[in-house]
Amino acid sequence: MEKIYEMSGKVVLITGGSRGLGHSMALGFAAQGANVAIVSRKLDSCEQTAEEVRALGVEAFPYAAHVGHWDEIDPMVEAVMAHFGRIDVLVNNAGMSPLYPSLDAITEDLFDKVIGVNLKGPFRLSAIVGKHMQASGGGSIINISSSASVSPSPTAEPYGAAKAGLNAITRSFAWAMGPDVRVNCIMAGPFLTDISKAWDMEAFNERAARTIPMKRGGQPDEIVGAALYLASDYASFTTGAILAVDGGAH
Repeated sequence: MEKIYEMSGKVVLITGGSRGLGHSMALGFAAQGANVAIVSRKLDSCEQTAEEVRALGVEAFPYAAHVGHWDEIDPMVEAVMAHFGRIDVLVNNAGMSPLYPSLDAITEDLFDKVIGVNLKGPFRLSAIVGKHMQASGGGSIINISSSASVSPSPTAEPYGAAKAGLNAITRSFAWAMGPDVRVNCIMAGPFLTDISKAWDMEAFNERAARTIPMKRGGQPDEIVGAALYLASDYASFTTGAILAVDGGAH
C-alpha cells in the first residue's frame, strides 16, 4: 500500500483487531508505518495478526482482553503504555451482535453483554486513553459504529441501540477532549467479513440490489481509508464527525 498517510512512529491501539474490520485496519495502519497494539479476547488470534503486522516492518503488541469488562481495560491500557510509551490513535472497533429468536426472548445477560462490548467498553477506553493523549499533547479516537444506529435494525435491536449510544458519546467526548484529542466515528454498513459467512448471501445480495446504492456489501479493506484519514493530520479540523462508510445504505 502506498504511504499516503504517513504514520511512522505512531502507536495505534485497535480493539477487535484480530479479525474482520479490525484486522484490515491493523494491516492498513502498519502499511503506513504505525506500530499496532492488537486487542481481542483470544490471544492466539492477536498473535497471528501481530505476525502479519511485523511482516510489514513495524512493531506489534498482542494482548487479550474483554473490552466489556472494565477491570480488564485498565491493565490492558497500562500494558500498552508500558510497551510503547504512548498511544496516538485508539480505534474502538470491538463489537458483538448475538442472534435471538424474538425480542421477548432477549435475556438481561445478553442485553448487558451487547451494551458492554459496544458502548460501555468504548466509553471507558476513550476516557482513560484520552487522558493519556491529553497529557502527551494530543491524539485521535475513532469509534466504529453501524448504520444500525440510525436505521431500523430487525434482529439486532440491542446492537443498534448500543451503536446509537456510541454515536452520542463520539460527539460528547469530542467536546470533553478537545482541542487536543479529536474524537470521530465511522458508521459502518454491511461488510463482508468472516461474520458474513453465516449470512444467506442470496437474500443479502437481492436486498443490497434494492436498498444499497452501491448494490453490494463492503470489502473489509474498504474501511481502511476512512480510518487512516481520521487518524491523520489531514483531519486536523475534524472532530465530533460521524462518517458513513456504508455504500449509501442508511
